[in-house]
Amino acid sequence: MNRNVVFTFFLFCFVTICRGSGTDIALDAKATLLHRIDSLNLLIYTCLLTLTVLTIWVFKHRRVSWLHETGLAVIYGLIVGAIIRYAGSTNHITHINVNPEPGTTYNLSVPPDMLRFHFPASLPITPGDSPIANKTYAYSFRGEIVNVEQNEIDLKATFDPEIFFNIILPPIIFHAGYCLKRKYFFRNLGAILTFAMVGTALSALVIGALMYGCVQLMPASLASSFTFLDTLYFGALISPTDPLTVLAIFSQLKVDVNLYAMIFGESVLNDAVALVLSGAIQNYETRYSHDGGFEISGFLGAIGDFIGIFSLSLLVGALMGCLTALISKFTHVRDWPLLESALFVLMSYAAFLIAEVCELTGVVAVLFCGICQAHYTYNNLSSDSRNRTKQLFELLNFLAENFIFTYIGVSMFTFPKHHFDPWFIIAGFITSMLGRAVNIYPLSFLLNLGRKPPIPVNFQHMLFFSGLRGAMSFALAIRNTVSEARQAMLTTTSMIVIATVVLQGGAATHALDYLRIPTGQGSNEESEALPYRDDTPRGGGDAGGGQKARLARVWGALDSRLLKPLLTHARPPLTETLPAFMRPVARLLTTTHQYTQGDNTLRRTDSDSDLCIDDPQIPSSIDPQQLWPGLVDTRISVEGITGSNI
Repeated sequence: MNRNVVFTFFLFCFVTICRGSGTDIALDAKATLLHRIDSLNLLIYTCLLTLTVLTIWVFKHRRVSWLHETGLAVIYGLIVGAIIRYAGSTNHITHINVNPEPGTTYNLSVPPDMLRFHFPASLPITPGDSPIANKTYAYSFRGEIVNVEQNEIDLKATFDPEIFFNIILPPIIFHAGYCLKRKYFFRNLGAILTFAMVGTALSALVIGALMYGCVQLMPASLASSFTFLDTLYFGALISPTDPLTVLAIFSQLKVDVNLYAMIFGESVLNDAVALVLSGAIQNYETRYSHDGGFEISGFLGAIGDFIGIFSLSLLVGALMGCLTALISKFTHVRDWPLLESALFVLMSYAAFLIAEVCELTGVVAVLFCGICQAHYTYNNLSSDSRNRTKQLFELLNFLAENFIFTYIGVSMFTFPKHHFDPWFIIAGFITSMLGRAVNIYPLSFLLNLGRKPPIPVNFQHMLFFSGLRGAMSFALAIRNTVSEARQAMLTTTSMIVIATVVLQGGAATHALDYLRIPTGQGSNEESEALPYRDDTPRGGGDAGGGQKARLARVWGALDSRLLKPLLTHARPPLTETLPAFMRPVARLLTTTHQYTQGDNTLRRTDSDSDLCIDDPQIPSSIDPQQLWPGLVDTRISVEGITGSNI
């Protein structure tokens, strides 16, 4: 009898526990399914990148130049996206319809960030089950639903847009800055800044104005969803260029270094300019434009926002780069190359995050952090860390760029927020070309009034042709797709990116031949876009025969006599270049290594040695007295410091 009671008691407990854990088992099964879908999604992109890499190898082996790797990534993405979209899946998303309570303060313009769905306590549905306790589930805001019947893989094949800004874009932009400083970049500094700063703003204004006029001629359903600020925002996001394909061909064919420098420099800087400009437009809309009209105070405020955000972001990036240089100079972290490389990467990424936290622009910060890291910190790194950081960011840039272009192709079929309007797409193609033309030709004419030598007409045509759109335009377009206007912008931007990368990128070689731009000009180290070797012979002229800009010469003097000795082990030390009254500070900031090394030690390892002050063109026009009037010779003997006579 006792045995039966005990057995019945344990059986009752077992059944009760199983009933109570039924919900957990179901949730575990759901989590396992989602994990499998996530793994499949990542496997798809991994296979796409692997296929792209193998195809690139075949193309390089066969010397195929009519299609670049980014074009391949887009095409493969389109194919896989179509398969995902039309192959179908049995794993449909379960859903429940929820209506807002009467009198709620939320509306279509300001949806809530999160929904809390409350299940009140109730009796069990099946006899014998346990009562259902109070449960509350939270659902994050995702956006407007276009297709309720969309399956799991369609949603999982798309990513949160913030992933692009916080994870994918930073290594791309940092790599561009880390590889930016070249002699011919600074010799064309005026043209690059003009095209990147003035040209990008002018292009955005022209595209925005023309698109607004075109939208007014379209059906009322689309025209009513666009304001002038919307089209101006479209002009800002479609103006930055990403001529990876053209630059890769330039590097292979050894095209003129000045043309390469202008295209590369403009593409690096106009990404940052476009991002800050789009933010300024959004600030104008939220802060100043209350009735949709134009306000002069708001316009001036938006310009102030643009200048202030860009300048402060630049300052954050430069300070983080200089701080890393000081740490690497005055510590012995270089004795542990792995820790040194880790510190380098973390400090560089911190520049991006600090700017974003401070409501600045992380892209601008990480760009100029990369410039400072290459110009200063690189010279303090051990040889292992130099090779490691160079190869690491080159690899991250390659994978990130190809992933974005692959994702652009996949998302054309899987992203649920596309809005295809043929008239808007056609207008977008035409106005983007007109905006690029306004950027290049009028500004080239103005530059040639005071530039020696002038920018040739065939170079201007190539600058226009190199206006491919890429990662930055897509990232800006996909960041907000709530309204119908933003969805149309995303679709048009994606199609412009695909068309320019595949068609213009593939025709770059033919464009060089048609425009009769010379190729095969020597070693052309500038085309390498990797500033880690200095094989350029010193001497009179350069490939373009140009003169260094006055700004570049002044900067070179200040850099080599103050900043390089302060942030690196460069000579001459600060004790020789600073005024006599600052000698105690100069001694504190000068390392023993700076006293003991020879004058040419840094030049053999400097990542940017072709920008140093002793370029034959500089001493005749820049005198140290111009930097510090009344400067006296403060050279001191270091015999007592080093124990040897230097």
